[in-house]
Amino acid sequence: MQCRRSRVVFGEKGFLNFFVFINFKMDKIEQIISILKRDYPKFRTPIVTEFAERTRDPFKVLISCLLSLRTKDETTAKASKRLFELGESPEEMVKLSEERIRDAIYPVGFYKTKAKRIKEICKRLIEEYESKVPDTIDELLKFKGVGRKTANLVVTQGYGKLGICVDTHVHRISNRLGLVKTKTPEKTEFALRELLPKEYWIVYNDLLVSYGQNVCVPISPFCSKCSIREYCERVGVERSR
Repeated sequence: MQCRRSRVVFGEKGFLNFFVFINFKMDKIEQIISILKRDYPKFRTPIVTEFAERTRDPFKVLISCLLSLRTKDETTAKASKRLFELGESPEEMVKLSEERIRDAIYPVGFYKTKAKRIKEICKRLIEEYESKVPDTIDELLKFKGVGRKTANLVVTQGYGKLGICVDTHVHRISNRLGLVKTKTPEKTEFALRELLPKEYWIVYNDLLVSYGQNVCVPISPFCSKCSIREYCERVGVERSR
């Protein structure tokens, strides 16, 4: 009987310690989000978010997100502007030749492949979706060239629905802070879905992308001017500025 009672007490303590740990992590997340929201206006808004805020057009969010992959924001912005001047809907864009799309979006990364994908996506949207971009992640993932990052961005920025977009910045900083311990952006997304309160799901991407582009850069981050450094475990940071 004594042994059984000890196990019960140990279990209660274990649960209490776990509860304290979860509360500590939630407090840490809330502090980080609060500080990054305060600092956010200092940095340029991510380009896909700019398009979303300006147009509220899921199609433009989808196309600009495809162009942004492996491409700097400044290049994406110019390429998107040139392309949307030629066509603003699947019907208009599908009429463009692949060569004309290539010329418009150059020099985004993998511009030849992206031109081909854009034509394919426009054609499929017209034939299977009545020219309307799907509003669910699962449906968007059926399109060739659309991964979880793009699908989440379309759902969140194009439709205002819940999702967590995880790119290299979000993946890197979430691990660096010690919030998650994951190897890939996809695993980070699912870990964050379990960890983050839903009220932070959409804003989390914008905050970390801006911070990752300006302060918490991949190599030698600017830890000396980081406003959330007291909450950071600096996982994987070997050298900083």
